[in-house]
Amino acid sequence: MKMIYELTKHAKKVMEERGILDDWVAKTFSSPELIRPDPKDGQVEQRFRRIPEFGGRILRVVVNKEVEPKRILSVFFDRAMKGKI
Repeated sequence: MKMIYELTKHAKKVMEERGILDDWVAKTFSSPELIRPDPKDGQVEQRFRRIPEFGGRILRVVVNKEVEPKRILSVFFDRAMKGKI
């Protein structure tokens, strides 16, 4: 079953600016290697996944998990997570 989500304008903009592919976001959203609660907002979680096609860098997908469809708030490669998953 495919998980449904929507992207905020911010998420779409940063994906375009940073060359982050839709497929990478979809894989991180649906099959994260790590999920952490957001320290500042209980409605938000951070999902992480290594992206082999991008040198194994760690993609962070920030998701509002309390709305339907789930909403991706931001997306970025997280240098601080290198070597942690």
